[in-house]
Amino acid sequence: MSENEYWFCLTHHTVEGHDGCKNADRLGPYPSSEEASRALEKVRERNEAWDNDPAWNDDDAPDPGDGITPGTPDH
Repeated sequence: MSENEYWFCLTHHTVEGHDGCKNADRLGPYPSSEEASRALEKVRERNEAWDNDPAWNDDDAPDPGDGITPGTPDH
């Protein structure tokens, strides 16, 4: 564990050092406070990239709310 690690707290929306909130409530660690402050921006960027990645595009999958249960006959 390094003293130069920073986390972004999802509860308080602030950058924290090692002695911050519990890890389940924060993102990181990041190597600088500046990078930690951009944590939510990075999450949005990554989510958008994954949403548009053809290797993970599952738009052709049945809608879970369509009433069809895999492995059962359709009625």
